[in-house]
Amino acid sequence: MGGKNKQRTKGNLRPSNSGRAAELLAKEKGTVPGFIGFGTSQSDLGYVPAIQGAEEIDNLVDSDFRMVLRKLSKKDVTTKLKAMQEFGTMCTERETETVKGVLPYWPRIFCKISLDHDRRVREATQQAFEKLILKVKKHLAPYLKSLMGYWLMAQCDTYTPAACAAKDAFEAAFPPSKQPEAIAFCKDEIISVLQDHLLKETPNTLSDPQTVPEEEREAKFYRVVTCSLLALKKLLCLLPDTELDSLEEKFKSLLSQNKFWKYGKHSVPQIRSAYFELVSALCEHIPQLMKEEASKVSPSVLLSIDDSDPIVCPALWEAVLYTLTTIEDCWLHVNAKKSVFPKLSIMIREGGRGLATVIYPYLLPFISKLPQSITDPKLDFFKNFLTSLVAGLSTERMKTSFSECSAVISAFFECLRFIMQQNLGEQEIEQMLVNDQLIPFIDTVLKDPGLPHGPLFNHLVETLSSWENKADVEKDDKTTHNLENVLLNFWERLSEICVKKISEPEADVKSVLGVSNLLQVLQKPKSSLKSNKKKLSKVRFADETPEGNKENEKCVFSEGENSEGSESMTESFLNHNSSNLVSPLRKKPLEDLVCKLAEMSIKYVNEQKSEQHLRFLSLLLDSFSSSQVFKMLLGDEKESIIKDKPLEITKLVQKNPAVQFLYRKVVGWLNEDQRKDVDFLVDILYSALRCCDGDVDRKDVLDDLTKACSSSDKHALVAPWLKGDTLGEKLVALADRLCNKDLESTVSSQSYFSEQWTLLSLVLSQHVKNDYLIEEVYAERIIVKLHETLSKTKELSEAENSDSSVSFICDVAYNYFSSAKGRLLMPSSEDLLLTLFQLCAQSKEKTRLPDFLTCKLKNTWLSGVNFLVGKTGGTREQSTFLRVSALWLKKQVQSSSLDNTSLQVLLSAVDDLLNTLVESEGGALLGVYIGSVMPDNTEWESMRQCLPAQWLHRPLLEARLSLNYECFKTDFKEQDTKTLPSHLCTSALLSKMTLVALKKKIVLESNVLEKITAELLYSLQWCEELDNPPNFVTGFCEMLQKMNITCDNLCVLRVTSGVLQLLFNRSRENGTLWSLILAKLILSRSISSEEVKPHYKRKESFFPLTEGNLHTIQSLCPFLSKEEKKEFSSQCIPALLGWTKEDLCSTNGGFGHLAIFNSCLQTRSIDDGELLHGILKIIISWKKEHEDIFLFSCNLSEASPEVLGVNIEIIRFLCLFLKCCSSPLAESEWDFIMCSMLAWLETTKENQALYSVPLIQRFACVSCDLACDLSAFFDLATPETIANLPVNLVSEWKEFFSQGIHSLLLPLLVTVTGENKDLSETTFENAMLKPMCETLTYISKDQLLSHRLLAKLGTGPKTNFPENLQTLLNTLVPLLLFRARPVQIAVYHMLYKLMPELPQYDQDNLKSYGDEEEEPALSPPAILMSLLNTQEDLLENILGCIPVGQIVTIKPLSEDFCYVLGYLLTWKLILTFFKAASSQLRALYSMYLRKTKSLNKLLYHLFRLMPENPSYGEATLEISNKDPKTFFTEELQLSIRETSTLPHHIPHLACSVYHMTLKDLPAMVRLWWNSSEKRVFNIVDRFTSKYVSSVLSFQEISSVQTSTQLFNGMTVKARATTREVMATYTIEDIVIELIIQLPSNYPLGSISVESGKRVGVAVQQWRNWMLQLSTYLTHQNGSIMEGLALWKNNVDKRFEGVEDCMICFSVIHGFNYSLPKKACRTCKKKFHSACLYKWFTSSNKSTCPLCRETFF
Repeated sequence: MGGKNKQRTKGNLRPSNSGRAAELLAKEKGTVPGFIGFGTSQSDLGYVPAIQGAEEIDNLVDSDFRMVLRKLSKKDVTTKLKAMQEFGTMCTERETETVKGVLPYWPRIFCKISLDHDRRVREATQQAFEKLILKVKKHLAPYLKSLMGYWLMAQCDTYTPAACAAKDAFEAAFPPSKQPEAIAFCKDEIISVLQDHLLKETPNTLSDPQTVPEEEREAKFYRVVTCSLLALKKLLCLLPDTELDSLEEKFKSLLSQNKFWKYGKHSVPQIRSAYFELVSALCEHIPQLMKEEASKVSPSVLLSIDDSDPIVCPALWEAVLYTLTTIEDCWLHVNAKKSVFPKLSIMIREGGRGLATVIYPYLLPFISKLPQSITDPKLDFFKNFLTSLVAGLSTERMKTSFSECSAVISAFFECLRFIMQQNLGEQEIEQMLVNDQLIPFIDTVLKDPGLPHGPLFNHLVETLSSWENKADVEKDDKTTHNLENVLLNFWERLSEICVKKISEPEADVKSVLGVSNLLQVLQKPKSSLKSNKKKLSKVRFADETPEGNKENEKCVFSEGENSEGSESMTESFLNHNSSNLVSPLRKKPLEDLVCKLAEMSIKYVNEQKSEQHLRFLSLLLDSFSSSQVFKMLLGDEKESIIKDKPLEITKLVQKNPAVQFLYRKVVGWLNEDQRKDVDFLVDILYSALRCCDGDVDRKDVLDDLTKACSSSDKHALVAPWLKGDTLGEKLVALADRLCNKDLESTVSSQSYFSEQWTLLSLVLSQHVKNDYLIEEVYAERIIVKLHETLSKTKELSEAENSDSSVSFICDVAYNYFSSAKGRLLMPSSEDLLLTLFQLCAQSKEKTRLPDFLTCKLKNTWLSGVNFLVGKTGGTREQSTFLRVSALWLKKQVQSSSLDNTSLQVLLSAVDDLLNTLVESEGGALLGVYIGSVMPDNTEWESMRQCLPAQWLHRPLLEARLSLNYECFKTDFKEQDTKTLPSHLCTSALLSKMTLVALKKKIVLESNVLEKITAELLYSLQWCEELDNPPNFVTGFCEMLQKMNITCDNLCVLRVTSGVLQLLFNRSRENGTLWSLILAKLILSRSISSEEVKPHYKRKESFFPLTEGNLHTIQSLCPFLSKEEKKEFSSQCIPALLGWTKEDLCSTNGGFGHLAIFNSCLQTRSIDDGELLHGILKIIISWKKEHEDIFLFSCNLSEASPEVLGVNIEIIRFLCLFLKCCSSPLAESEWDFIMCSMLAWLETTKENQALYSVPLIQRFACVSCDLACDLSAFFDLATPETIANLPVNLVSEWKEFFSQGIHSLLLPLLVTVTGENKDLSETTFENAMLKPMCETLTYISKDQLLSHRLLAKLGTGPKTNFPENLQTLLNTLVPLLLFRARPVQIAVYHMLYKLMPELPQYDQDNLKSYGDEEEEPALSPPAILMSLLNTQEDLLENILGCIPVGQIVTIKPLSEDFCYVLGYLLTWKLILTFFKAASSQLRALYSMYLRKTKSLNKLLYHLFRLMPENPSYGEATLEISNKDPKTFFTEELQLSIRETSTLPHHIPHLACSVYHMTLKDLPAMVRLWWNSSEKRVFNIVDRFTSKYVSSVLSFQEISSVQTSTQLFNGMTVKARATTREVMATYTIEDIVIELIIQLPSNYPLGSISVESGKRVGVAVQQWRNWMLQLSTYLTHQNGSIMEGLALWKNNVDKRFEGVEDCMICFSVIHGFNYSLPKKACRTCKKKFHSACLYKWFTSSNKSTCPLCRETFF
């Protein structure tokens, strides 16, 4: 690979490093290096060198492996990582023989890279090694010794995944049984490597100081040392004992080095930890050597005993124990009392410094290994040691960590038992252990609330049990006596501290509970071990039996347990015989202590009424319920107070002290009034019952206690008390307290409150003989309290309501309503029910109630309504609740304070209410209820007046209604746009109520249904007529749909006629919206003309005209027959004559009658030319008589609405006249129309500031309509039409009127769009954009170029365009991004006329682009490309996240729609511009598009916008044998006014752009297609082949057939059926015939060029020419004819003597069409500039391609 004479990759100017190194060595030494062997240098890898003369070695390594191994020598981490992963993959996939060739080179690489700084590389190395092992298996054996040392280190890597990967590799190589043998085989090499790393290496020798940062060098060194220490330990553990002797000398040399022992004091914790692990292993496996080095081992380990690093500690303490065990004389080398014990003491006094769970389990083994000489005097040593242990409990950490505290307690008891065992019989030590250590320790834990009791009690029980068991089984009387003395002493001391804690009058709760728990555990040891068990290893002393130890090996509480352990401690067990298992040594002192404590407690209870002591007594009796204790509690009392009891009870009392205590004491305590909590007294009751002999006795006692409640006639005895004032007042006070209770009450009191709420519920819901338990007045006062509390919920937050009393009130009210009967209804309960209903009928934002409470409230008030209906069901009267709720509903909907959410909640609540009414009583009250909510006519009218009048905009602009007054006073901006108008709310509510009635087939009062239907229609029509309605209006309509509140559901067949009659009456009275509703109803319900005719049969009844009559006729026009319209017209025509100026503008004058005539004319039902001419003459006479009413070139702010109205109708008539009248006009009539049009247009331009006034906006629209209609008339005029026009009319139009129109409208467009940048075309303010923009589409190119716009040249680079043209472009192009579609289309049409003219300006400067050193490129118009960049960013946001091929539907008229439309129109302009350019310019423009990648972005976007099936219109209706119409076969008509095709606008436009792109830029599209990913490649190919290729092929062949282009010496023919073009070139005697074949996926696929007839041309030249033609057709962006012309030009030049360029072998460059001009000074050959540039850049040379001399 690296030889100097070998062929290198193109562009690689220098040999590889290995090649240069080999060359250098060969020159210096005269030899060629072969394989570099394994050496000791760590800085140099054994990669495969570039071989010169050593092919026998080179051939061992596969070329791919050779490349990977070289990559492994690179410094870059990513390169190494990828190379190692690739190496592993190759090991798996390649043949075994191929992989074996790598083995000689692998050890050096592995040894180096396994120590790499990057942990990912190390992990990948081990994973790859495993794959290598699995492939080569036993063939690895010769290289094991070189690998094993580093392999062991890798298994001890500090990065766990890397270590695991190394272990996996090791296990893959050797099964467990073979591993010691493998280690033994390599033991010498391993220890040599490890010793070198520990003793010789430094950070600077392991890493290069010049390239590796110091921090990284040190980190690597520390890691290598740690791994080496751990690997040494692994070596010791794995080596068989027989092999250790042979390594003794090497270990001895290692241990003799001071550097090794210094690792114990190293600053890095990982190194210290590994060091101590190694010391432990050395002590275990080669103890003799360690004994010899005792002077170094002992200080190194024992003096580090206070190391508190969590990484080091476990290994350190293991090393300490190994040292004490292995080296008996270790204490000779350290001063225990000055150096070791003080450090240990400080450590345990500080609680282990957070490592108690690690250190404390080692303390017992530690003290057990201490020789007596070190611990003397024993008393002081052990006292200090245990005192330090206890002191550790006082640290703050101990109080927060259960596990650490448990570890300290466990260590304390283990050490105490050990010391006691070792020193049993030594009285001083025994007393010290019990009196000074154990008892104070128990006292400390009981006192301190932060310390857990559970572990203490467990270990105490274990300790006592072990002493008791030993005393029982020990045969030595002396030992037994000593243990009995210890236990006696313990019980005396324990009794003292328990008595002390209980004897305090105000005993601490924690202490009292601790004492009771301690006694319980001592009584029942197993109860403390019931829960949360986990196995722990325990210490068993040598002289204890395994059986006795089983209890000691029980479990302790886990950390998650309750710290007091109260749950398990207070648990009551039915089986109390467990006390029999207690040792006799414990039973008597324990019972004595219990009796003493019980006696003290009863004394405090009797004398001081101490509740705390009574609780303690309850807990005590729970565990110690024996007759002896109860006798102690009774004391000397002999008097019997048991009277009037059955004989069985009397006998039981005399026999059983427990029952006697129950009747004498407990019953009395239960009867005490002030006692709030009696739970513990019940526990005492159960304790007493346990002492009964059997179930019969227990039943007798319980029956006697509950007999007072079992008799049915007891109620009569307590009725006066129940009905009395005392109980009543108390219950009212209870209700008041509960309703106003503190919200922050504690959790423990919640159950108490719940019980009190249950009491209130029972008071209200339980009845006796259909009457309340308490006096009715108090029941009503309680309900009032509940009602008041519910009313306050709105003042609270949601969180407060969640915790408040609302939930309890719901429960109480539900029970009350569910159980109420007959006459139990009270006024306050109806108020409560109303409040419940109101809370459910209002939104969450107002009530601030959480969802679960709202659901509860709903269930409660529905139960109340059921009860209410049941009570009033027999009568027709309406209850207070129904009457008040109806008024409240009416007020709610008429207050205009509801939003959509609130209204929906209200309607749902009303729906529930009405359905409940109907189901409960059949609907008798429903009609009355609807009538109560129904507003009267005045209220309805007031609500209609409050509706904002913007709805009038759309009917006015669409000419459905004519107005001559301004009434738009109310605006959404003047009111809150979040709340719904009252009319909408009221109509929705009543419609919902009516739907319930209709569903249940309930007949309502006459005319109510029709009125409600009409009002709902009014609301819906108002919403429908708004342009760009606010969100709350659209939300309202969607909500009605979801709730099925629609006219279809209301307008049942039997009421349609009534609704129609009502709408006709209101339309005749008021007009406006009622007229539109009438038309909508007739249309939507498909009402026949026979049903409508009776309402307008008398035409004369509509006259004289009023606004109502006028609007009614205008709305009916679409449904009238031709004769009926003529009748109305005939009524209007006489009225147009002879009006005064005032009459002309009035509704009953010229304005109204002309408006009716226009409405009839608009439907094309009047075709009488004479009649139309007559009206035109009347209007001309108006101008002569009353010229001042014609608003020519005037200020509209001074014009009255009446005058504006009549002008609008006149202009409307003129527009309709031009469309309907076919007879010729006189010259004077044309002059009137055109002059008036221009004058009105001037008025429109001058009053732009007033467009916000609706009538002026309408005036501007009709003025532009007239200009547009006239432009269309002259633009589409046929020669026959022109012949009938007056002479010179057309020339006057073109020279004056058309110019005048566009000189007014073009500046107006710029002004309007400059002021309103973000208004949609659907907004009222932009209504005049449609007619204005449509008029501008008729502007001619010359009129555009002669514009008078303000200069706008911009600050970009200088262009070739004149200033006038640049200004026009800078003004119009940005408007392609305007928010309104009409502006975008109009601007497109104007720019489209300019595009063919623009390339000529670049053509004049073409010579300046020819000879650059790089490929030349030229931008299309800069302003167009700048806009395109902006649009590309916008399109990326819209479509960027959509996969190519997934079709996106753009919502018509949305913001995204305008962005996409503008983007596609911009591309149509660019492609039009491109098509108009010459071949040379197209090459420059396409190079620019290629560099900017704009075309690639376009193509990706097109395949997100074009439909999967681009069928056009009714393509499915086409006859099958005809070609189907698609968006590619049909031309796109960009209409401004037509909106029905808007959904297909973007897809069709996208297809049109794609068609143009394929046609005009085929080479660039082909290049993009070939470079795209496979999925996109297939999508594009499939779509283009199916829909576009056939169209383009047909067009291409047709263009060849119809081409008028003539070639001198070449003829071209086309064959459509075979998609072939045949070209025959003839010059002198030479004849060349070429056949061009178009592919099926043209133009994506390559065009094939085949040879036909060839005469007089050499074969080589013939092939060159065929290749050139194929190249031109493939790579030039043009048609086949253009490609042929280019090829012919090239051949012509060849025959003229011009030599080919020796790079592309063509005379004419295939891309920029230049000739070879750049000549080499040496060989004189000429080349194309572009070819030379590409040659130099791709070869990295500046030499001539032919002679290879430097090219100047």
